[in-house]
Amino acid sequence: MSTPTATRLQAADASVTVLSNTPFVTDWSRRYFGPWWKAFEVPTGSVCAGPLVTADIDEKAYTDLAALLSSVPHSVATYAKARLLLARDSTGTITAVAPDEQLAYRSEQLGGHVTISGRDREPLALATARIAREMIRATLLRDGWTLLHASAVVRDGRALLTFGSKGAGKTTTALLLASRGAELLANDRVFVKVAGDELRVLPWPSAAAIGLGLLDALGLYDVVRDRLKGGEQLHPTQHQDVTDALLAGRREPLWEPGGKRERKVQVFPDQFSSWFGMELAAGGCAAGLLFPRIDAAAVPALVDGDRTLGKDDFMSGSTEDRYPDHFGLAHGIDGGGSDLARATVADRLAALPHHQVVLGHDVAANADFLAKLASDM
Repeated sequence: MSTPTATRLQAADASVTVLSNTPFVTDWSRRYFGPWWKAFEVPTGSVCAGPLVTADIDEKAYTDLAALLSSVPHSVATYAKARLLLARDSTGTITAVAPDEQLAYRSEQLGGHVTISGRDREPLALATARIAREMIRATLLRDGWTLLHASAVVRDGRALLTFGSKGAGKTTTALLLASRGAELLANDRVFVKVAGDELRVLPWPSAAAIGLGLLDALGLYDVVRDRLKGGEQLHPTQHQDVTDALLAGRREPLWEPGGKRERKVQVFPDQFSSWFGMELAAGGCAAGLLFPRIDAAAVPALVDGDRTLGKDDFMSGSTEDRYPDHFGLAHGIDGGGSDLARATVADRLAALPHHQVVLGHDVAANADFLAKLASDM
């Protein structure tokens, strides 16, 4: 068995330590979070207090917890698209097993220490990163941050936030601005908090989902295909059909059965810089809001409208369908922040410049238009 290693993650005043007998797990967390949060190796002897995730390859621990859970009353839920069996004992300890991933969880000390046992290192590393991020989220929310459903880029410390429903163009807008020299802060979610006269913005680290058609339009398709053919890999949550399509040179959108959801390329955070040459931002202060829509025949332009922020622009426990708080990490705090934090942020955002824009299918024209608009805000 390998010597344990430890990685500490920090975002604003929140921190969590990942401890594992498998260096692959702690290396994964440093790679995954490092581009957007602080992530660094620490001596294992210094791990004594604070939020902690212990993640080990331990087949016996997994088997024992799976057997224990099967012998007691339990509920069935979904977490990160996987089936999860859950039980809570009289002390508040939560035990869970994800049979398909062969992972067992034990959350103790009111969510302050989560132990994960698994059989394979990659599922263990993925699960560890999710739980560590959720522990950071819980601390930030308790500290008055809230979570927005938005993409964001930063230039000279000023963050431009883009809002819209699925398919409106949030990711497109962020990547186009990043291609014109802005730093990418997030493609789907951001943490925000009022601090004096400023509205601070922090990233929500995650793999970025980019459709094959958008990847091609941005001129990045061949970059990704060449990297894959050279033996490099994208994020493992990417469906095999997407990998196969890339290797075969297919560029048209790829849909799940039923045609309701597109299967997309899943890009590691650090691949934005190493593959695409885009710089990443670790924070900024909100300076303006964009509300895009895509019209294939349109010339990029400002459009009239009264679009303002709505309920769907703020994340909440009711809208968090992928990472609900099954492990008791948030201690009753809503998954998107308190009502007071949301209201305070909404008031500040309402006072910032708002622009509704229409984007066409001319990528260069879109990028030039957005870059000029951003520079004027």
